[in-house]
Amino acid sequence: MTSPLSVIILAAGKGTRMQSAKPKVLQTLAGKSLLSHVLDTCHQLTVDETIIVHGFGSEQVQAEITTQYAQSAITWVAQTEQLGTGHAVKVTLSDLPKEGQSLILYGDVPLVSCQTLSALRAANAEGMSMLTLTVDNPFGLGRIKRDEAGNITAIVEQKDASTTEQDIKEINSGIYCVDNALLHKYLPELSNDNAQQEYYLTDIVKMAVADDISIAAIEPEHTFEIEGVNNRQQLASLERTWQGKLVADLQEAGVQFADPTRVDIRGTLTAGQDVFVDVNVVFEGDCTLGNNVYIEAGCVIKNAQIGNACHIKPHCVIDRAEIGAGVDIGPFAHLRPETVLSDNSKIGNFVEIKKSVIGRGSKVNHLSYVGDATVGTDVNVGAGVITCNYDGVNKSQTIIENNAFIGSNASLVAPVTIGDTATVAAGSVVTKDVDAKALAFGRARQIQKDNFQRPTKK
Repeated sequence: MTSPLSVIILAAGKGTRMQSAKPKVLQTLAGKSLLSHVLDTCHQLTVDETIIVHGFGSEQVQAEITTQYAQSAITWVAQTEQLGTGHAVKVTLSDLPKEGQSLILYGDVPLVSCQTLSALRAANAEGMSMLTLTVDNPFGLGRIKRDEAGNITAIVEQKDASTTEQDIKEINSGIYCVDNALLHKYLPELSNDNAQQEYYLTDIVKMAVADDISIAAIEPEHTFEIEGVNNRQQLASLERTWQGKLVADLQEAGVQFADPTRVDIRGTLTAGQDVFVDVNVVFEGDCTLGNNVYIEAGCVIKNAQIGNACHIKPHCVIDRAEIGAGVDIGPFAHLRPETVLSDNSKIGNFVEIKKSVIGRGSKVNHLSYVGDATVGTDVNVGAGVITCNYDGVNKSQTIIENNAFIGSNASLVAPVTIGDTATVAAGSVVTKDVDAKALAFGRARQIQKDNFQRPTKK
């Protein structure tokens, strides 16, 4: 039987070097906060209790995370004084069960993977395991001391390390899996007798060694999993590293990027085979692309489902839309939330669709606005057509039935229904329903005055 698992996330730091009024853990990477990355990873594990240690900007942190994770049970513990990592974990003891294990994580180390944390937990055979990494330049990081047999004996911080200890290449990530019983035993015994006058969490390693507890160490698959964020430069660097990883995974799945360094994935992107993505495309939220989708430069696609063999032309904005197969969109089209485009439909340049269903094979090609509408199959909507769906108070529906033809610059004043195979003449303002197969005119008679004299300047 697996022992209960708690997660302790240290998120109390101010992040002074970020030069921001926003707490460091709420800074965003790939479209979501650093702390949200950590929580999302934890939710892939079976966690019995989540404890977040908060401090600077606690109201902002609690408000955002509580709203985002409304269904999650989170225990909030305040660290009112910044007295080191050992002190930050110590303040959780009154809320931490005495049985089970705890993963100790950091709100500004966002990219540790579920696989790594699972392996770290599995490695904890005698009460403690830790995540380490061998690096070329360990400056500023805690060093892992081992005896001749290779057993971990201590962790030495940079400012407390001797010249010999500073030559050690294996460093401490600060991420641990520890039996709760050991945390309750060791944390009250921590001392701040060191160069920083702080309570180091790393001292629990020395205490475990004194109790003849063998400490297991594993290394993550990727270096970026233990990288923290302290300033804007580090945040930007980690962003590009993470984007490179996301792109590489999609390339292995059969997606071609015109330039892998000029795309941003701010969420989850699932794609079929033979997909092409041009430069400066941004994906946000949860996006799904079918096979043979072709996306040209500068598009922003958010929480959208795009079917097989669709062609998205340059600079389109697609937000919470469902797109069928073989659909042609753009350039410069805007699909707003709750738009559904059926198979083989076409949305042209500078067209805006909002909360509407466009039927199979229908076309809205030029400079049109269609909102709160249901458009049937094989309908042609001419250039400059608008559905007048808002009267200043209420939104009303426009229904255009199969095979209808809507002439250019027509205005359809909702609520209104255009019947099957009906035609609306160009420039008409339609305020009443149009019967099937009928031709509707709704414009003033043209008047001509011969030999008209234009006004002249005085």
